[in-house]
Amino acid sequence: MAEIVGVRFKQAGKIYYFDPGDLKLEVNDFVVVETARGLELGHVVIAPGQVLDSQIENPLKPVVRKAEPDDIEHAMQFEDKEKEALEECAKLIEKLKLNMKLLAAEYNLDGSRLTLHFGAAERVDFRELVRELAKRLKVRVEMRQTGPRDEAKMTGGCGRCGRPLCCMTFLSNFTPVSMRMAKDQGLPLNPMKISGVCGRLMCCLVYENDYYQEMKDRMPRAGQRVMTSAGEAKVVDINPLKVSVMVELETQAIVEFPLNEISLMIDGKRDQGNIHKKVKEKENSMSTEKENEKTKS
Repeated sequence: MAEIVGVRFKQAGKIYYFDPGDLKLEVNDFVVVETARGLELGHVVIAPGQVLDSQIENPLKPVVRKAEPDDIEHAMQFEDKEKEALEECAKLIEKLKLNMKLLAAEYNLDGSRLTLHFGAAERVDFRELVRELAKRLKVRVEMRQTGPRDEAKMTGGCGRCGRPLCCMTFLSNFTPVSMRMAKDQGLPLNPMKISGVCGRLMCCLVYENDYYQEMKDRMPRAGQRVMTSAGEAKVVDINPLKVSVMVELETQAIVEFPLNEISLMIDGKRDQGNIHKKVKEKENSMSTEKENEKTKS
């Protein structure tokens, strides 16, 4: 068994795992850790815990110490230097006529390395830029090209819902999003209407996708014959959120029924038990999930 602690370096950033050693750490403690970029200041978001050795893919770097007030003050002092670095870099980008968008600058804790994040539509030869910056700023410079989603995460903004972007407020990792998710949720398939400020499909399409998948498995499909209190009918649409079904009656009227008030027709015969069993299974599943959430809290 190995002991690990989860550390985050910025809001909604990825969580990285380190070896806490003999340090007694708690959530929200600031710590100084050793990384590939040198010493970094982060804060604990997952308390120390035991995991199997087989779960650790790469050797863990250590937590050097709990952060002292001087460490935090030192990190804050670099904010002004980062602004200066951005201004200097922007001038050089214009001078060298490079087709790139500068996003952010980050110094490590001891100021020995400067990382510059940028966006670009295609590959950029920034070797001369790095040489000039290193010469002017007297620091080791590293350039990192980011994708559209990471660019939106860094620059921030508001989504179509009017709220701050999910990626900059709480999403640590990006989950693959597909057009199929939008189709399953009955959303318009126009990419312009379901894309975020990054130009990619909105991350929030994932949030309710599992629920829609579960309900689609438990609800009748369009075209199936069902029996309702108003007689036999054909399914024309379903509403997973309301757990209801839109049907066309023999009179051609379109009526909405709760799922538990209809039954499937199989070979012209009513099969009430099958669909009601599925509804009951879903209700039991949701009840169990709520109990688990209460237990966790």
